Amino acid sequence: MYIVQIASECAPVIKAGGLGDVVYGLSRELEIRGHAVEIILPKYDCMRYDQIWGWHEAYRDLSVPWYGASITCDVFCGWVHGRLCFFIDPHSEDFFFNRRTYYGCDDDNMRFAFFSKAALEFLLIANKRPDIIHCHDWQTGLVPVMLFEIYKHHGLEFQRVCYTIHNFKHQGPAGAEVLTATGLNRPEYYFQYDRLQDNFNPFAINFMKGGIVYSNYFNTVSPHHAWEAHYGEFGYGLGHTIHLHQDKFGGILNGIDYDVWNPQVDRFIPHKFTPETLEDKQKNKKALRERLLLQHEDKPLIAYIGRLDDQKGVHLVHHAIYHSLLRNCQFVLLGSATEAGINNHFQHEKVFLNDNPDIHLELGFNEELSHLIYAGADFIVVPSNFEPCGLTQMIGLKYGTVPIVRGVGGLVNTVFDRDYDETHPPEERNGYVFYQTDYSALESAMDRAIGLWRYYPEEFEKLQLQGMAHDYSWNNPGEDYLAVFELIRHK
Repeated sequence: MYIVQIASECAPVIKAGGLGDVVYGLSRELEIRGHAVEIILPKYDCMRYDQIWGWHEAYRDLSVPWYGASITCDVFCGWVHGRLCFFIDPHSEDFFFNRRTYYGCDDDNMRFAFFSKAALEFLLIANKRPDIIHCHDWQTGLVPVMLFEIYKHHGLEFQRVCYTIHNFKHQGPAGAEVLTATGLNRPEYYFQYDRLQDNFNPFAINFMKGGIVYSNYFNTVSPHHAWEAHYGEFGYGLGHTIHLHQDKFGGILNGIDYDVWNPQVDRFIPHKFTPETLEDKQKNKKALRERLLLQHEDKPLIAYIGRLDDQKGVHLVHHAIYHSLLRNCQFVLLGSATEAGINNHFQHEKVFLNDNPDIHLELGFNEELSHLIYAGADFIVVPSNFEPCGLTQMIGLKYGTVPIVRGVGGLVNTVFDRDYDETHPPEERNGYVFYQTDYSALESAMDRAIGLWRYYPEEFEKLQLQGMAHDYSWNNPGEDYLAVFELIRHK
């Protein structure tokens, strides 16, 4: 099969979150299985050009229709760790992708509407005819709309679209000007509930809804989150639209790259280890304590790695720090806040706890340090309010770092409570799960985990090994996506 990914990120060249990891990891898995994969991305001025090999101009003077006129683009090409990527560079007074940022501009909807239009125009003009176009999140929600309404009449009639939603919270609302700009026009046609009209704002179109309505198949990134989005609050207003299109909807769990996240080969940790040499994990714990100036004592080390925001359950992260101290444990935090108020709060805590030999708060993100924390910690806490998939807990499992998670989204599909999970036999259980968002629920799970470490070390080691035995690579998701691609290809 010939598959083209259209996305706003691809790690490590463009990475703002998990989306970049997924686009890269899935593309690599599909190629390993013998399929041809190309990735189309915006050419941001702030991306990691040092991660691109063989940079060259692939297509000059691509004329993209826009507002009844056109914008000329150049398309560059290069290999990102073996993946063939095309980068669209518009010559526009709007400087769509020369903003020193990936997201967060007032005209993001216009920026990515243009990118979606340019990506399709490039496929058309460069005579690329993929079997599958796989697009991601609200930024590319208009791709299947324009493919069906415009480009199928110009030579892209056989292409099928899989649309993957990584986060329902951000949906890309816009006004009628986007329809005019892209050449879709006809606002009276698109401002219909069964097309692009936002479910709650009759004066807005919704990019993500467009992707759902017009794609041949759409999915989110774990089976449980698919259920939450369909029947619960985490569809953020799109639940009824999902229901109307449920016959082409599913959940496929993300994978992680075991060439990067694997204690057997990890180049960022001082002591590599395997399930057979699990005792060497203690050497990494010692190295982590030395690096962060924590005291060397026989006590559990609990970690949090991730953004500090409401999605991640920041109030519970804060509580976990002090509950760890109360239970005579150590706590390491690595993360950056997305809001000034949360950042100020944790800066204050960092100063307040600075001299405590059992706590280290690292505000920011450091890839190298994150590997050492996974390798050295005993537990990783993931108390998210919602979590479409979650990679942290899957990485923790691979490193023998037992996850303590809230039972939402992909966390439910990957972590099975040692004491209470009735859907998996004891030998498949791998962590601790709590369900409420209050402090006592978190404390209960933490206390069970700490108690096992403290009083039943052999049972704790058994739990670590059971976690390490789970396969959360791209192997199974790769198979699932290919099954979807085959299904829609023959429709």
